Amino acid sequence: MAAGAAPGSGAAPLAPVALLGRCPRCGSGPLFSGVLAVREACPACGLDLRAHDSGDGPAMAGIFIVGALAVIAALVVDVRYEPPLWAHALLWPALVLPVSLLVMRLAKALLVALQYRHRLRGTAG
Repeated sequence: MAAGAAPGSGAAPLAPVALLGRCPRCGSGPLFSGVLAVREACPACGLDLRAHDSGDGPAMAGIFIVGALAVIAALVVDVRYEPPLWAHALLWPALVLPVSLLVMRLAKALLVALQYRHRLRGTAG
């Protein structure tokens, strides 16, 4: 277990795991092999990550969180500055797509870490 892991739990703290995309057990190995692709195993501690599936949760987080914020921001910008339609067409995709990927990555790392913690507790007792 890494020095940053929670004592006695066998799991790394949730904040660094989610924010930095780290292994849910050791907290030091990278969780992702690409933008959203989870590695097969942690290169630092060897944890098999193939069974950890976050499902559609990260996509739903992106749709609900980023979608709601983008609609509110677009309405505020439209009412306050009245830009032409082409400005909206250029601005919002350029902002929404990277933020959506970031939210999906954070949500995926958090869900994988929570799934690891709950499986760990379920097998220990």
